[in-house]
Amino acid sequence: MLFGEPFWSSGGLVGVSEADELEGWLATSYASAYRTACLILHNPADAEEAVQDAFLRVWRFRASVPADDGARRWLYRVLVNACYSKSRSDGRRRSSSLEDAPEQPASGPTPELSAASSETSDAVRRALAELPEHLRIPLVLRYYAGLNEREIATAIRRRPGTVKSRLHEARRRLSADPFLAALVTPVEMDQ
Repeated sequence: MLFGEPFWSSGGLVGVSEADELEGWLATSYASAYRTACLILHNPADAEEAVQDAFLRVWRFRASVPADDGARRWLYRVLVNACYSKSRSDGRRRSSSLEDAPEQPASGPTPELSAASSETSDAVRRALAELPEHLRIPLVLRYYAGLNEREIATAIRRRPGTVKSRLHEARRRLSADPFLAALVTPVEMDQ
């Protein structure tokens, strides 16, 4: 599929129809791309449109997609560009906020753990939303999409050193956030 093994070639996978190939690719990649777009755009509807635009563009130009690891970088480069385009076309008007984004299902067995998890998620989303776009996007690609610095550099068309410095600055700003600092216990800080 798209990440890990070659997901298509000029003639497609042997014995696999294009519809099956597309379905498998979407199943493995869509959730991560959507979550990334939500964190970049702060609006679930805009994120869904940007992800759909990105996937359509990648599928349309699939013959140009690099093999192996290059495919993942290429997808996120197209996704980030789609998010930029969506952001520019909408101006800065947004009716929904990042808090309207769908959350991951709570994994805690008790309501107390679920509430604490939700509180932490809300604090992290608020802190991310306050970061400037040039710091937020590399951070989202690193920690939510799982890209390494080289892949992020390709996705945002910057040098790896720039990515490294932006990640450092974003982490520094997040560590100074009072909401996030309140969530860290003294034991966690000693480790």
